[in-house]
Amino acid sequence: MSARTLPLLFLNLGGEMLYILDQRLRAQSIPGEKARKDEWTDVDRKRVMNDIITTMFNKKFMEELFKPQDLYSKKALRTVYDRLAHASIMRLNQASMDKLYDLMTMAFKYQVLLCPRPRDVLLVTFNHLDAIKDFISDSPGILNQVDETFRQLIETYSCLSDGEFQLIRQTLLIFFQDMHIRVSLFLKDKVQNSNGHFVLPISGPVPWGTEVPGLIRIFNHKGVEVKRAEFTTAGNYFIPQREGSFELYGDRVLKLGTNMYSVTRPVETHMSGSSKTLASQAKENIAPNPLAKEELNFLARLLGGLDIQKPAGGDTGFRLNLFTTDEEEEHAAQTRPEELSYKVINIEATQEPGRRAELSRILGELEVAEPRPGSAEKGEDLLALMDGL
Repeated sequence: MSARTLPLLFLNLGGEMLYILDQRLRAQSIPGEKARKDEWTDVDRKRVMNDIITTMFNKKFMEELFKPQDLYSKKALRTVYDRLAHASIMRLNQASMDKLYDLMTMAFKYQVLLCPRPRDVLLVTFNHLDAIKDFISDSPGILNQVDETFRQLIETYSCLSDGEFQLIRQTLLIFFQDMHIRVSLFLKDKVQNSNGHFVLPISGPVPWGTEVPGLIRIFNHKGVEVKRAEFTTAGNYFIPQREGSFELYGDRVLKLGTNMYSVTRPVETHMSGSSKTLASQAKENIAPNPLAKEELNFLARLLGGLDIQKPAGGDTGFRLNLFTTDEEEEHAAQTRPEELSYKVINIEATQEPGRRAELSRILGELEVAEPRPGSAEKGEDLLALMDGL
């Protein structure tokens, strides 16, 4: 497992979340002069996107995110995105949030699977950040936040070897390996089977720096080539014209990670048979324990302690539906296996001394064995940071 995977996972999933929200907000927006109080306008859409991106690229959280560490658990990561999605005036109910997270995870899983080289997962990340910058092109302050994260990515990952990127890619695939949710967009494009597994292409560009398959070279014991043989391949391969740019600005060449929702078409998600089988194995800790809740509260505080934007008065905020109709949304909530619906715990991003005291009390009740000299326990950095809050 690579300790450098978390920033790439968080930023790419966040990029996919923003693609989906932007598409749905545009589809449901009404011209400002015609909109009722409870209807979306383009001004509302821009406000939501700006608020979420500002929270997502909060400086304190980014600094913590880029520290070498293990991946968060699926539940903890889902909680972070639940908070992000509600960082503005927008409100999603459980069914829409489930669908949003399903689309995010399956899209990025597909991109990781199709990366020609392990290093290209960084180009996928750059494509997401390039698109995010387009969302906030008229907000210089937020642009600076995203550019700073860009520079952190370049500084952190440009020096890594191919082997280290292979380990990052393997860590991402392990994270996604049990997720087989069918997405209508992928099914229509015939890149996903009915069981939720993806179909990998057997044609297209080969990885940069490699050759088109079809030639066998035979060498003697001295390393001298003595014979060549050719064979016919089933695919149509070609060499890309150039390598994608790993700089702050440039042509990424690779299209993975760009906005696949830019062409409006409905996207549905469905549980595959294998996912339902997985659900029967996933009944772990359904009742949240106090320590887990305090850990999630800490994750929320790492997001910078930013306040959720609460609508004025008694209004509960604008509601966004990721389904075509309210009836479809209700049906999805009723038919989704309970074990696959993330039990999101309500979290409070506060600095109340009482909360820290409660966590300290719970930790004090645990018998923790002394770590061996030179070994770093998982979460040690987070606990150290917690002591300083």
